[in-house]
Amino acid sequence: MEKKITESSVNICDQSILITGGTGSFGKEFVRSVLGHCPKIKRLVVYSRDELKQFEMQQEFPESKYPALRFFIGDVRDQNRLTRALEGIDTVVHAAALKQVPAAEYNPFEFIKTNVLGAQNLVEACMDSKVKRVVALSTDKAAAPINLYGATKLCSDKLFIAANNFKGERDLRFSVVRYGNVMGSRGSVIPFFLEKAKSGVLPITDPEMTRFNISLEEGVEMVFWALEHGLGGEIFVPKIPSYRIEDVAQAIAPNCKHEIVGIRVGEKLHEEMITRSDSPNTLDIGDYYAILGSGSHNQREKYLKRELTKEVDHNFAYDSGTNEEFLTVEEIRTLIKQHINPEFVPL
Repeated sequence: MEKKITESSVNICDQSILITGGTGSFGKEFVRSVLGHCPKIKRLVVYSRDELKQFEMQQEFPESKYPALRFFIGDVRDQNRLTRALEGIDTVVHAAALKQVPAAEYNPFEFIKTNVLGAQNLVEACMDSKVKRVVALSTDKAAAPINLYGATKLCSDKLFIAANNFKGERDLRFSVVRYGNVMGSRGSVIPFFLEKAKSGVLPITDPEMTRFNISLEEGVEMVFWALEHGLGGEIFVPKIPSYRIEDVAQAIAPNCKHEIVGIRVGEKLHEEMITRSDSPNTLDIGDYYAILGSGSHNQREKYLKRELTKEVDHNFAYDSGTNEEFLTVEEIRTLIKQHINPEFVPL
């Protein structure tokens, strides 16, 4: 599913876009993709808390070359600041979140403030502005969550989906995209293993562990697709491959010793993106699945009229352990060279 921005999403060039959490891994790739495709975009606003990261992005994207790019310091916890930042904005991509699982267990209400209350603040601010399209980023950990981070993202997903029920007559759609581990993102396993391999020992949580895999470019393309094609009130899930944690270790450092350290608190052996309980509300729409919200009969009928759309089996579930597609060791090595380090050589 290696795609770029397509002509179907070319109308983004005529829009004013704001991205929350715009200085994170996804945000930077999103900005890079938008400016690469639409160097004369109407307006692109990076909204985030970190002034240093904003300064660094300004060096990569100077105002002299990208006059439509703006940087707003602000927190999603601050609804008034969000409302002001959304003046004149047509489209919002919500990527701001606290994400580290252990930190969430130790600082639960801080995660609730950002991931849950922040989501509702954004919903309210969009309602009070002239925003027309909103896509929020989710995570596989929001499906049947067993840790606080996943629980906060599930709440966030529910808030954005439910917002479609009380938007009134506004031309406003809220959708969610949910995907697995982003290859090369901060805190993910591949950069961790690349660093640990220098010591000669790789810590393996469990030899049976699996995870989904998606590149930043694929994640960005999915958001553009959702902005263009989403009807509002659905969670989009991509069809992506899985990898076995031992295959990642073998791909990175076949000569390193493996140390089994056990699964951390709040961690799953296999990640889920669609549970069996979701299957009655899930449609197969081609490259993606769509989990429809409650009261979505009209959306269901509209989707079923689209080419390639079909209903899934009643007991359908989508998790990294039973996925039909797994990356091989060589495929993992190729992806590392493509997306993380072109000079990568297995140790």
